[in-house]
Amino acid sequence: GEMNCPVCKEPLIVLEQKQVELDHCLSCKGIWLDSGELELLLEDSREKDRILSSFKLDRECREAKRKCPICSKKMDPVWCGSDNKVHIDRCPEGDGLWFDLGELERIIRAGSFGGSAEVLDWLKETFGKASF
Repeated sequence: GEMNCPVCKEPLIVLEQKQVELDHCLSCKGIWLDSGELELLLEDSREKDRILSSFKLDRECREAKRKCPICSKKMDPVWCGSDNKVHIDRCPEGDGLWFDLGELERIIRAGSFGGSAEVLDWLKETFGKASF
């Protein structure tokens, strides 16, 4: 089904990478991953379990909540990662995760992949250099 960007309301464009369908917004460059897709992208990562278990609800967040592109419920702001924390949005129903530009790249970098990080190269090609 067609999904719209939770930020810009533009239709999301589907890209495929490593059996994962990433839905992304051409205007704000955000990325939506359906439930389970982050796990697939982090498959080869030594830090996979640590990253996936590091999600913590951000109870202090004052920003307006974004709506899940699938079920339209307001998403929960969550912190992900241990040292260099990344702030992402998670559907309360478990439909998936929303990453603003550069956030997915930071999480995958935190996974410190051995060898060639195919996913990182692909993200750079697709979204340009993220500003950190």
